[in-house]
This record gives sequence, C-alpha cells and structure tokens, in this order.
Amino acid sequence: MAKQGFAPLLAVALLLAAFPAAVQSIGVCYGVNGNNLPAASDVVKLYKSKGIDSMRIYFPRSDILQALGGSNIALTMDVGNEKLSALASDPSAASSFVRNNIQAFPGVNFRYIAVGNEVSGGDTQSILPAMQNLNSALSAAGLGNIKVSTSVRFDVITDSYPPSNGYFKDDYMVDIAQFLAATGAPLLINVYPYFAYVGDTKDISLNYATFQPGTTVTDDGNGLTYTSLFDAMVDAVHAALDDAGTPDVRVVVSESGWPSAGGLGASARNAQTYNQNLINHVKGGTPRRPGEALETYVFAMFNENQKTGDETERHFGLFNPSKLPSYKITFH
Repeated sequence: MAKQGFAPLLAVALLLAAFPAAVQSIGVCYGVNGNNLPAASDVVKLYKSKGIDSMRIYFPRSDILQALGGSNIALTMDVGNEKLSALASDPSAASSFVRNNIQAFPGVNFRYIAVGNEVSGGDTQSILPAMQNLNSALSAAGLGNIKVSTSVRFDVITDSYPPSNGYFKDDYMVDIAQFLAATGAPLLINVYPYFAYVGDTKDISLNYATFQPGTTVTDDGNGLTYTSLFDAMVDAVHAALDDAGTPDVRVVVSESGWPSAGGLGASARNAQTYNQNLINHVKGGTPRRPGEALETYVFAMFNENQKTGDETERHFGLFNPSKLPSYKITFH
C-alpha cells in the first residue's frame, strides 16, 4: 500500500516543483532621517494603499511599532548599531530588548531582527554573540519564529567577478553564515548596482546596471549568463555561501535602490527604471538560483533631507515627504 500511494505524491511534488515560487514580498525601507516626514500612522496607511506588504526600520521606534499594530505588514527591525556591544556581552540586555521592543507590541508582524547594519571594523566581532543572545531571548519568549540575522554591505564579498569566484573575505562572516544555517535564518545583504556603476563607468554600462538590454556577461566558472549587474552581485553572495559550506542559507536583499538626483547617473528616469525593473525582476530569481523568488527591500520610502554624506543620499526616496511619488512606480 505504501508504494502504491507514493507515486501520486511524487507526481504532485514534481508538478509543484515545475512552478516557480511566488514572490515572498517586495518591501520598502522606512528611514526617518528627515525633519519633514509624515506621521508614522500616515506612513503605514501609505504602505497599505500601495500594496507594500513588508517594511524595514533601522531601530525600534514606538510610534512606528504602534502604527504597525494590526496592519499585517511584515517587519524587519534593526537593533541599532550602538546596541551591539551590550547585546553581545549581556544576555539580559537581549532579554530586555525582546521584552521592550517586541513583546510590548504583540500586534506587529515581526519577520526578522537585523543585528547591525553594515557594521565595520572591530565592531564586527560583536555581531555573532549579539545574534546568539537575541536568538536565545526570542526562543525563551516563545518567539522563535522571528529570525535573527545581520545586514551587511556587499563588500563582505571579495573576488566577486566572475560571480562564481565570490567568497567571504573575513572569517567572522563564515561563522555568521554557519549560525544562519543552523537557525534557518537568511543572510541580509545590501546590494547597490548604482554605487558599482558610479565607481566604474568605463567597464559597467548604465543599461547593465539598470536591468536594461545590451550587455551579456558569461561566467567562465560555470557558464551562466548575466544580463544585469544586480544578478551578478547577488550570485556572488550565493557563491560565498556555498564556499562557506552553507549553501542552504537564503539571501534576502535588505536594501537596493537608485537615487533620483544629486550626482552622476542620478535622475528620476534612471531611478524609476532601476526600481521598477528591480521589483519586476526579483520574482524570477537569479541565474544561480532560477525560479527562486528573491525577497527584496527597496531603499527607501522617502527622500530624507537630513541624511549625511553625498547629495545622492538624500534622494533615494520613492516618495517625497508630501507623500507624492518621486516618479511612477507600481509594486505588482
């Protein structure tokens, strides 16, 4: 009887495997470095009205968390880089963080906790112990479904061209990857073809950086063909995870975007082209992971007039603080 029942089950499994997974979500990062931004309650309404089902914030903020209550918007929440040392050295600090910022908001749909954003230097040694303490605190609170990760810059990868050569340049990233593999959490990585393009306009065409036709690159290591820089960058991360012995760790693009003003290649037209193509493109995966929808967070919801750094940093918003769009964009 067992063998007779197996064939139909196998047929169903094969049929399901023939269809690519639906996109898990297209999220948008909600930065708050501006003195003219809408109230959090209005921002949540804007997310819902545009069909944006996921949000990333960069530290716990009670007004945002209260506004998210009951919205069912899936939330990625950073701990704030300044908290890393305390969370790494003191398990009770992790328990307090969970109690004050997660358990206190039971109506919020928490998806990931990001332990640090683009951490560099000696602070990188605090990432893993902080992740371990937070993961233990969440489990103790009965919230083990919330996955703990960290959001890293693309430059944690070295030798990224061709993509199949990619590997982690520092051992701490291998240890983090092994922790993610053990807990079933994804690696969060910020991927910006814009900055790669600006840094090398001689070798990287605007079309290749913005998902437009005209450039084809073949990876001599595995014969895969790339028509977008984004795919090449993400697959270099996949190669690094494979090299670390953690091929099952999923990649989530925790930031990607294009500025609409303020510098080389920064225009509303290029930003609209990149971001719309990004939203449409990630549903199909990458050459190394075809058919696997890639969860991606567009940076950012608003132009933020108090962002520091280059002028372009203040022009990544899909929307102006008035809530009017910077350019036309759809999320479906």
